[in-house]
Amino acid sequence: MKKINIMNGPQEVSRIIQGCMRMPALSKDDAAKVIRTAFDCGVNFFDHATCYGAGEAEIRFSEAFPLTGLKREDIYIQSKCGLCFDRNEFDWSKETILTSVDEILGRLKIDYLDTLLLHRPDVLFDPEEVAEAFDELEKAGKVKWFGVSNLVPMQIELLKKYVKQDLVINQVQLSLEQSQLIDQALYMNNKTTDYSINRDGNCLDYCRLHDITIQAWSPLQFGMFGGTFIDNPDFPELNKTLGELADREGVSKTAIAIAWILRHPAKMQAIIGSMNPEHIKDACDAAKVELSHHDWYELYLAAGKFLP
Repeated sequence: MKKINIMNGPQEVSRIIQGCMRMPALSKDDAAKVIRTAFDCGVNFFDHATCYGAGEAEIRFSEAFPLTGLKREDIYIQSKCGLCFDRNEFDWSKETILTSVDEILGRLKIDYLDTLLLHRPDVLFDPEEVAEAFDELEKAGKVKWFGVSNLVPMQIELLKKYVKQDLVINQVQLSLEQSQLIDQALYMNNKTTDYSINRDGNCLDYCRLHDITIQAWSPLQFGMFGGTFIDNPDFPELNKTLGELADREGVSKTAIAIAWILRHPAKMQAIIGSMNPEHIKDACDAAKVELSHHDWYELYLAAGKFLP
């Protein structure tokens, strides 16, 4: 699998990330098979969050990892903190960040995280507290690199005023159907369609300008959590085009849908969440596909968009 270097961050990381949200449902043997399958397909980046199974995803990963034959230094481990569903709030306070990282490291049974992301915006966050937390984590060697998830540019700018570490990642939703990250620029100043509404403060262009790598979550979903559009009868034109390109390239529709994200010149990573080894292999084939400029637009239009 082709690797990319994250500017000011991890180097030689896979274009595809294995998400671990669904791992609590697996036995440790099955979880080990997921980890090993992803790695054998070229994936060396694994994504967690404190809210995934209320920490159970990280526990299952730590139970399974010794069974894979891999070493800690073979992979990059990322986790996210800030979503406190037990309290029904988002919390970026210094105490919560520091406590969360210690708990993450304990559940994963590791000494450090490669990357820590702040998971969705705490609208009450104090950037000076965040800066203090990041400084302590970096000094203690508990986190190598830092980033954010689902943040608009001005929130990142506010953080950057106080945080001395580079914010190297922004994890946001993107798929062929949920393409608002891309849409607005195309339909700018067009009152005839809601696609012209700026929903994210030009997040994509901002991240490209400031060397922040986009990680695309739910690359096969419609809506926020509506399910997959692959082989969904509600998306006949999209599946027809996906199928034609999949036949041409000798891969699955899933691979083509993810390759559409990887084709964007922003050099994004795509997060897959399947716990099925065969589906993981299908998804990882996306890194082998080189879609053309025409292919990209053909898929975009098949997803229901139009050219103004």
